Amino acid sequence: MLSDFGIILLFIITGLAFVGLVLFVGSLLRPNRPNIEKQTTYESGEEPVGNANVQFNVRFYVVALIFVLFDVELVFLFPWATVFGQKALIEETNGLWGWLSLAEMVIFVALLALGLAYVWAKGFLDWVKPEPKVPEMKTAVPVSLYEKVNQKYKKMPPTPN
Repeated sequence: MLSDFGIILLFIITGLAFVGLVLFVGSLLRPNRPNIEKQTTYESGEEPVGNANVQFNVRFYVVALIFVLFDVELVFLFPWATVFGQKALIEETNGLWGWLSLAEMVIFVALLALGLAYVWAKGFLDWVKPEPKVPEMKTAVPVSLYEKVNQKYKKMPPTPN
């Protein structure tokens, strides 16, 4: 008879085997027709410009963090709304529970509104597309050699897998 850890190990092995089997069957069934268009780099619908080792504008990260901040607000609002509306809790505390819950949420939303006002005043919500800057590195290799290598790989036919 298997122990509890043996059963867990059996589930892990079965899960890994299932994933491997699905990936193998998928590789047999899918079409494999690579071409130059499919093998190019995709950057959100824009043609890639310059070297891939460029620094992204910090606005991408700021907007993502602001989104997460206000998404977390919704995570707290839904449970609050369900607990706040429980009539039994309000009646047991003679209405104090309702006022306390309302005060907590007003403070929470006010802090978030203050944060929104701050990022708005600082201009973090203004979206300006910056001009792409190709980094310049000091190297002993001439630029013409890089261009020759790039031209060589542009002309190569795609390799079938």
